[in-house]
Amino acid sequence: MSRLEKYPKYKNSRVEWLGEIPEGWEVKPTKRFHENKKEINTKRNCDNVLSLTLRGVVNNNIDSPEGLVPKDYATYQIFEKDNLVFKLIDLENISTSRVGLVHEKGIMSSAYIRLKVGKSSLPRFAYYYFYNLYLNQVYNNLGSGVRSTLGPTDLLNILYIEPPKQEQQKIANYLDQKTAQIDKAITLKEQLIEKLKERRQVLINDAVTKGIDPNVRMKESGVEWIGEIPEHWTIKKNKYLFFEVDERSKDGSEELLSVSHMTGVTPRSEKNVNMFMSEDYTGSKTCSKDDLVINIMWAWMGAMGIADRTGIVSSSYGIYRQINQNTINTVYLEYLLKTNKYIEEYNKRSTGLHASRLRLYSDMFFDMKIGFAPFHEQRQIVEYIENQTSKINKTISLQQKQIEKLKEYKAILIDSVVTGKVKV
Repeated sequence: MSRLEKYPKYKNSRVEWLGEIPEGWEVKPTKRFHENKKEINTKRNCDNVLSLTLRGVVNNNIDSPEGLVPKDYATYQIFEKDNLVFKLIDLENISTSRVGLVHEKGIMSSAYIRLKVGKSSLPRFAYYYFYNLYLNQVYNNLGSGVRSTLGPTDLLNILYIEPPKQEQQKIANYLDQKTAQIDKAITLKEQLIEKLKERRQVLINDAVTKGIDPNVRMKESGVEWIGEIPEHWTIKKNKYLFFEVDERSKDGSEELLSVSHMTGVTPRSEKNVNMFMSEDYTGSKTCSKDDLVINIMWAWMGAMGIADRTGIVSSSYGIYRQINQNTINTVYLEYLLKTNKYIEEYNKRSTGLHASRLRLYSDMFFDMKIGFAPFHEQRQIVEYIENQTSKINKTISLQQKQIEKLKEYKAILIDSVVTGKVKV
């Protein structure tokens, strides 16, 4: 981008987020160039469902659509090819999609804003301009405070810049090419990260269920879903390893903890959590360091972990403590209980009408068997896992940083080109 020239002359746009723009470019309210039209699909003439996502506007499946589903698609509005679509609701959420270019005729939510691009504008340039406002959080800032939504009138009053049409074409062509290259690079790195995560999980699964000695003699565990384990390992039912704890907080003053399949047991801030909120946590279950905490509603996804501190959790959680603390290393235990085989077994044992209502109750957990290594070997396995996964984690972190840099470069590139800071 540093090789790109600047325009011969600039003028003050008098718009904070634009700064100086090339002479000859117009700056006027959006309503002077584009038109807001709303056409409801009342007669159900169109059944091509589209969705606005972070990947842009994509086709949806009317028979099994993603996201929220309306009671009647007759309430949806019709969009034509090359229209712009805006989702300017819930503006406090800065990580959701806001603007897209419609690639074909279809229907989308009536809560969205449809903009018909004026004849003097190129739809792809208009898209990049409004997408740049999204990247710079202009919509969010305009809707800050008590307002969390911008309406069509607000959008039409936002200042819009329009270069000569020939210049718009050059800009759109350049950004199409460059952003496609950046997006491809990002996709390749995201795919690499997924492969690294899969490799990490396989490594953990194999280490805690088979050990780290490739020459060890194996035996049948006697449990079909566990399969073979090293000959010297132990198989036991959970009821001989754990007992359930049902201790309650007297005043709810302890640290609030949560459990998920992604993070295990972690502190939970009332500022950013909406689930299980309460003004009074008196009577909540308390857990101690090294307790196994299971979110019984999401155990089928692996929502469990070992507490590293004393705290309080939802009264609907299950808390289990080892009968003998020298039987299973807690780090090893968490790795073991979150392996694919074990999660599949929680899924089978959980009861409920459908996935969102499955529950893993204590009797189901106690009836399960687990296969584990001798205590001294568990420590060796944990050290091996942490040594090997640290290398993988470093590579993942490096790729994630590179992705962030590519995204930053893409945002800077779009902003510089579409506002005329550089000439293409």
